[in-house]
Amino acid sequence: MWERPGNGEDGGPAVPVDTSTRPATGLSSAEAAARLRADGPNAAVAPPRRHLATRVLHQLTDPLVALLLAAAVVTTVLRDYPDTAVIVLVVLVNTAIGVVQEVRADRAIAALDQLAAPTARVVRDGRDLVLPAADLVRGDLVRVEAGDVVPADLLLAEAARLTLDESALTGESVPVGRAAGEEASAGTVVTTGRATGTVVRTGAASALGRITALVASTRPAATPLQRRLAGLGRLLGFAAVVLSGLVFVVGVVGGRPVVDMAVTAVSLVVAAVPESLPAVVTLALALGARRMAGARAIPRRLHAVETLGSVTVIASDKTGTLTEGRMAVQHAVTADGSRYGVTGTGYAPRGAVHHGGEPVAVPDELRRLARAGLLCNDATLAPPTDERPEWAAVGDPLEAALVAFAARCGLEPETTRAAWPRVAEHPFDQELRRMTTVHRSCDRRYLVVCKGAPENVLVAPLVDASAEEIAELSAAAHRLAAEGLRVLAVASAVADTPPADPARPTGLRPVGLVAVGDPLREGAADIAGSFDDAGVRLLLVTGDHPATAAAIGGQLGLWREGDPLVRGDDGDPARAHPQARVFARTQPEQKLDIIAGLQSRGHVVAMTGDGVNDAPALRRADIGVAMGSGTEVARQAADLVLVDDDLSTVAAAIGEGRRIYDNIRRFLRYALSGGVAEIAVMLLGPLFGLAVPLLPAQILWVNLLTHGVPGVALGAEPAEPGTLRRTPRSPSESVLGAGLGRDVLVTGALIAAVVLGAGVAAAHADRPWQSVVFVVLGLAQLGVALAVRAPRAGGARRGNRALPVAVAVSALLQVAGVLLPPLRELLGTEPLGAVELLACAAVSVLPGLVLRLARRPVDPATGSSGTEPHDAVTPAVVGGPGQGTRAAGCQGTRAAGDPAVTVGAADRDQGPDGRDGRL
Repeated sequence: MWERPGNGEDGGPAVPVDTSTRPATGLSSAEAAARLRADGPNAAVAPPRRHLATRVLHQLTDPLVALLLAAAVVTTVLRDYPDTAVIVLVVLVNTAIGVVQEVRADRAIAALDQLAAPTARVVRDGRDLVLPAADLVRGDLVRVEAGDVVPADLLLAEAARLTLDESALTGESVPVGRAAGEEASAGTVVTTGRATGTVVRTGAASALGRITALVASTRPAATPLQRRLAGLGRLLGFAAVVLSGLVFVVGVVGGRPVVDMAVTAVSLVVAAVPESLPAVVTLALALGARRMAGARAIPRRLHAVETLGSVTVIASDKTGTLTEGRMAVQHAVTADGSRYGVTGTGYAPRGAVHHGGEPVAVPDELRRLARAGLLCNDATLAPPTDERPEWAAVGDPLEAALVAFAARCGLEPETTRAAWPRVAEHPFDQELRRMTTVHRSCDRRYLVVCKGAPENVLVAPLVDASAEEIAELSAAAHRLAAEGLRVLAVASAVADTPPADPARPTGLRPVGLVAVGDPLREGAADIAGSFDDAGVRLLLVTGDHPATAAAIGGQLGLWREGDPLVRGDDGDPARAHPQARVFARTQPEQKLDIIAGLQSRGHVVAMTGDGVNDAPALRRADIGVAMGSGTEVARQAADLVLVDDDLSTVAAAIGEGRRIYDNIRRFLRYALSGGVAEIAVMLLGPLFGLAVPLLPAQILWVNLLTHGVPGVALGAEPAEPGTLRRTPRSPSESVLGAGLGRDVLVTGALIAAVVLGAGVAAAHADRPWQSVVFVVLGLAQLGVALAVRAPRAGGARRGNRALPVAVAVSALLQVAGVLLPPLRELLGTEPLGAVELLACAAVSVLPGLVLRLARRPVDPATGSSGTEPHDAVTPAVVGGPGQGTRAAGCQGTRAAGDPAVTVGAADRDQGPDGRDGRL
């Protein structure tokens, strides 16, 4: 076969390369070298390196950062070096964090190299060689056996009992059998058997390489907070320049010197920009990250902490995320038709047997079924070690589940196998779809055991049973398969002589059925409800069979008979019914389309996963959540890693994200209202006879004290009651939306009114009114900081003691500006007496007092105080604009006439692997 390699990168002609091979001898070294030069190494394409200067420049182009840099220049010109130092420090810290985030994102590509096979066994020049996997070329003859990672895409020439763990690429939890003539994909793991195959694709063209390309081309979008702050930066910059220019014009028209008014206008620009906002955001995110880490959720990107609070949809993988990612016998049916439930964790040889929902002693019939499954089996269990704290499967995970099942039924695997030594066998093959073993008993008789697909075992003459018995067990197998389980039938018999042909025994008696699946994680059934309470919609997105997806969705409360179920192999899942919550047979590329479709409808999407196939979607989602026990590739691509693999931790993290966003908005209300008040005082002061209400140095001093430590301390406020019982904010909502802009203007007006009133009264009393304006302006803003604290339920203790301390220290420094001679000279103030200071303090508490009285008590049941900004938030979008909304906790329902893709009889007759009946 001749192919043209796609090497048109440099515009040169494609060179025909012969991909044929001679099975006995493989390629010659010369042929392999020529193909390596033509095709390149069998490795993921390394991402282009970005220079440090480019990364830094990218961070500095943020509108708010650019505005802060401009403010730093102005404060330097005004010789306000403390303010300059604070601004520069904030910019440096945020730039460093942003650069680190970009470097971490690029490491997701590098992690794919660790997954790929480091070496491969290849036939060259008629000899078996062990070569670096990167040296493989198309046409190479490669051998693999149990435990090997497939080094490139192979077309299998020979395959003996070959099964592959493809979960990292496809999400399939069950190993898949492959026969000669089929392909084995790069990055999959051989669980049983051995094979020889010809390399057909390497590097970027392989299955693993295609996912590499997806990860490389998928850049994480800006988080909702980053988009909102960027918009706020542009708005503040425009408003500050316009209003400060207006102050300049008013002053010049009023006869003030042009230079003085220019300095004043520039000072107001600095005052109007909350330069400590990035510091507040960084501190709030850092504190949130520390809290999450304590809850076993490690944020890899600081902004991911807040993004969780805005999430409206969580698209979750199944295998290893909602389920344990390990096979287990969940149900067993004995020959008399009795059905038993089996529980346990992972492959641990401990568990319980239930019948009718109640724990029962293991009956002899069930123990006989467990013994048969243990003997007709090649897997073993590995006990925990220091490096691996849990029991693990050695061999086929499906057979390991049967070993654990036998142990849970009271059998000792090693002792039982020693008492029934195997003397003959016919291994599982794709043609017969069953396995047979022969064991010698202590009395020199022979036990013949056969297990496999029910339709291949429950047939005459293999079994000696009545038509009614076979029909009853076959019906039970159909019911179990409809629940998304992989069903095995087991038959056995004791004979005086071994069968002549173990592949085709006869006269066996049915022992029963075992149903194997990937069980839900403990507590997973309550996860969907907790997300619904928070107004977040949980979706199940898996590569598994529709019947399996429907069964898991039903257990989670996401799917009921008749609800939409979207199949990735039957149309475009991105155009699915807006109420669909279960997606099956989805490929990595389709997961990207699903996420993009949700985002286009206005959703903030979190994606969870643990496999290589999940990595592109983890990068594309607004926030990617990886399981700590998952692949390194998934962890590197994610924004949040769950150390304990507990998805319910995400619910707590959502609450933390909402707390952070509430605190950022709280700071904005406090800081921006102060800026509004300062501009209003400078604009309106001359109309009330206050020619120059404040000097530039006084404006900057107030700005430094109020926006500094107290503002940062607001970022540590505790969560409000009922945070997880309210719907997420609309993704399109401005950071000043939901009434915050109105609150800023009202609060600023209150402060300005009190300041102007105090100034006018002092002027009429022939007192140093400018100093009075200076003191009252600072103290009134500090009073507002205490008034906008997080509301608490009755009797709750305050948790943020830093804020009162910060306010007290800043208030003392503000008063010191009119008491200490060095500061009076620096700020241009005049001394005030004790009575005047007390009067200033009394007047300054009025804005904060009004705000506190206007806020009603918190309702412990809902967490609402009646006037908080989040009360105006609309319910979370379910289907996007035009698709309607629902309140938190409601289940999506399908309207009459809506199209629905349901799991029909044809699907249920296929097993989760999509090829056979119920095996």
